[in-house]
This record gives sequence, structure tokens and C-alpha cells, in this order.
Amino acid sequence: MIINHLLAVVPVTDFDAAHRWYERLLGRPADNAPMAGLLVEWQVTENGWLQLTHDETRAGTGLLNFAVDDLPAHLAELNDRGLYPGEIVQVNKGVQLSTIVDPEGNRITFIGDFRVVY
Repeated sequence: MIINHLLAVVPVTDFDAAHRWYERLLGRPADNAPMAGLLVEWQVTENGWLQLTHDETRAGTGLLNFAVDDLPAHLAELNDRGLYPGEIVQVNKGVQLSTIVDPEGNRITFIGDFRVVY
């Protein structure tokens, strides 16, 4: 089996407000809007996508991790956009984490010094 793309789904109840918030988080408009008012998508890596979807039953339960190349610089960019992730926390093997929660309660963690092999 060959998998060509990975799509991470973030469920929300207030789709329009969440759409605006994720545009601020990602620093740009969505790349696709396949279902107006129900689903938008951002291509965040070559084959990795974030889908924001209206889902009353699952909203606020999402967990999303983004590995970034320069965590302090990334957090500074978010601060400039009016978004304030938590402090950087040092965890195992030099990895750093910082978390922000969207208005729906979905948890987004930014990972610094991520490696494929530890």
C-alpha cells in the first residue's frame, strides 16, 4: 500500500471563527475549500495537509503536532500575529515543546529539535 498524502483533521463547531483563527496560526489563507463552510485545507508540507472541519460531536478533541525548524522564531511569529503559545518546555533528548489551544479546545503543539531517528 502506498500512501500519497497525510491529512490531519481538526474538528470545530464555530467554523467561520475557527477558519479565521487558523489563518492567523498558519499565516495565510487556506489552500483549498472543497466544501464551503464545512471544510478548508492547508498544505503544510509537501504531502501533509491540515483539514479544518465543522463537526459538532468531535469539536475540541483534536491533537495536532507541528515539527518546526526554529521553535523560538516560530513562536515569535505567532506572537506577532496575536497568538500566544505556552513557554518552551525541554523534554527528552533535547526536544522542545510549546503548546497553544485553539478557541474550540483543540491542542496544537509545536516541536523544536524533532528528529526522525533518536
